[in-house]
Amino acid sequence: MDPGDISAEMSRARADFHDLLATATVGELRRPSNGTRWTNEQLLFHMLFGYLVVRALLFLVRGFSRLPPAASRTFAAVLDAGTKPFHVINYAGSLGGARVLGYRGMDRSMDRVISSLQASLDGEPETSLQRGMHFPHGWDPYFKDFMTLRDVYHYATQHYDHHRRQLTLDKVVGQ
Repeated sequence: MDPGDISAEMSRARADFHDLLATATVGELRRPSNGTRWTNEQLLFHMLFGYLVVRALLFLVRGFSRLPPAASRTFAAVLDAGTKPFHVINYAGSLGGARVLGYRGMDRSMDRVISSLQASLDGEPETSLQRGMHFPHGWDPYFKDFMTLRDVYHYATQHYDHHRRQLTLDKVVGQ
């Protein structure tokens, strides 16, 4: 996927996130989501968190891509061995995130993280976007065994769109 398309997807997700928060009632936000144990508000935080995680993943890919492939393969295998604890931590982390940040804080965080990712993406030379590493593919359905920097930038919006379909907000269900 072209970096411009990835950036445009991020802009679309940011606008959608703002719209969802602006139009949802507190009752809708506290309603259970579809297919997760989170409420809509917790799931929205988790969707934001996907973009926040990408910043850390970018550092990992930049570092591991300079090492022999066996290094990231071993790292990914170790992480895959810890899949169950990861899922518990991932779940628990989103339980209070929205309450801690508040809805305005979530809005501002989405703006900051997407602006940061877009600026970083705009500055990446094509050779860097092609570098990659092995990933713990048991952690997320959108993690592949090997992901390039380009794949990691794209991942956040794939994650966002996946979870958006699980929201039970009236605006989403009515579409």
